[in-house]
Amino acid sequence: MQVLKVVAEGITTSFRYPHFMQQIHPTFPLPPPATIYGHIASALGEWFDPYGVQFAYHFTYAAKVKDLEHIILLSPATGKLKDSNEPKVLEGNVNPFTREMFFQPRLTLYINRPEWINAFKSPRYAVVLGRSQDLFTYTRVEVATLQEADCAYFENTLLPYSTNRYTNRGFAILMPRYLDYHQKRRPTFERYFVVQDRIHSRNFMWFEEEKAEKYWIDPASTQRDDAYMGLFFHSFVEQ
Repeated sequence: MQVLKVVAEGITTSFRYPHFMQQIHPTFPLPPPATIYGHIASALGEWFDPYGVQFAYHFTYAAKVKDLEHIILLSPATGKLKDSNEPKVLEGNVNPFTREMFFQPRLTLYINRPEWINAFKSPRYAVVLGRSQDLFTYTRVEVATLQEADCAYFENTLLPYSTNRYTNRGFAILMPRYLDYHQKRRPTFERYFVVQDRIHSRNFMWFEEEKAEKYWIDPASTQRDDAYMGLFFHSFVEQ
């Protein structure tokens, strides 16, 4: 299978949980699918039809750190400025909070749209991942050929939630899957399984006919224990 393979690197990034507003902003351990959709749309220069588009990725970083930031909450004010007849319009309160961030993040993204290669070689908008100030750069953009294999290893990636039945080398998480920009950014959430430490498919605990017969692998990845890195492709809207 031919796919578009993109390697993006930056200095910092953070994937904030949407329901935390003050005091602390923890980060998701991996970029949510909704973030990946926005990243792709930024390169294309437009919102694209998510149906039929599939992606897989590998995400690493050098360190996880905490930064002290602040938000200024504005509210209407009364009275007049000193030595002026102009009324006050707004006043603000400074609220400090702690944000979790990744230092030197690196994303290897695979998309089943090799025809989009020119868009990533010359992206329409600034390359970011996460917040608007987390600038990235593409260090590699190419069309790669994936292969099917009987075994594979997985690490620093997102797998389907059902993987929790076959291994305990990871954890379940609820992530924003897709934001429908035609419905006032209505969010869709989905459960996934995060794998950070390396796990070999030979160690999966399969039950009867559930065993997977083949895995997609990247033959250009580093070989570990006679296997190459496996990839699981996700969809933004389809089952």
